[in-house]
Amino acid sequence: MNPLITTGAAAHATPTALSVNLNKVAWLRNARALDRPSVTHAATVALEAGAHGITVHPRPDQRHIRTQDVHDLARLMKAWPQTEFNVEGNPHHNLMELARELVGRGLPLHQLTFVPDSVEQATSDHGWQLPQDGERLAPLIEAAHALGARVSLFMDPLPDVMAAAAALGADRVELYTEAYARAHGTPQQAEVLARYSAAGEAARRAGLALNAGHDLNRDNLTDFLRAVPGVREVSIGHALIADALELGLAKTVRDYVRCIHRADMPEAPRR
Repeated sequence: MNPLITTGAAAHATPTALSVNLNKVAWLRNARALDRPSVTHAATVALEAGAHGITVHPRPDQRHIRTQDVHDLARLMKAWPQTEFNVEGNPHHNLMELARELVGRGLPLHQLTFVPDSVEQATSDHGWQLPQDGERLAPLIEAAHALGARVSLFMDPLPDVMAAAAALGADRVELYTEAYARAHGTPQQAEVLARYSAAGEAARRAGLALNAGHDLNRDNLTDFLRAVPGVREVSIGHALIADALELGLAKTVRDYVRCIHRADMPEAPRR
């Protein structure tokens, strides 16, 4: 079994790992019948620039990441043993089949992030409902563990349900951060951040490690990590790829890593 399931520790030097989501690279590639831009090349650039992992969220309709991409990226990740491959998706759709294929071929799979998205959704927009979804999730979490993968549940920032997530056998929760991103820079920021901080604390008390993702960017990432300590991983795609159009992918990845490091530095006093 993957030791990361029980320790929750990732092999990286920074306190929070940056996992680069490549869905938007694949979405652009799919606009033409060409392999340009290359998803595997983008992953290589990101990892060389200091990313700690790669995330993909393959949908059943393969609107962006295709099944072949998942396999190609897993093969690439074998050359980066200090990094992690995180595959997201709805375990009631195509996710578990992909996971079994990767493990069956001896390819790396470090984390499965279970997301309750519907087939027609443009993007993830809510977390799992517990305890309602628990009965269906428990055997899937067990199956993922049998494959050697850590399981993270995509969750809204609700402190009261974190113990239920832990009781199902999940290893981590990924806090759905769109509400925070929308509030950042507004008078509601402190109130919204307090909800995330409380949810993170409840998760840790329940024995869960913390991930976070959705609409995090260079402007709001540091503030989030300061307010919600102990986040093990952030997976960032849309904003990061948008920034890369202006700055280049390698420079953008380095900037996001700097945002993570700044969270550990004393905050400058406000004037």
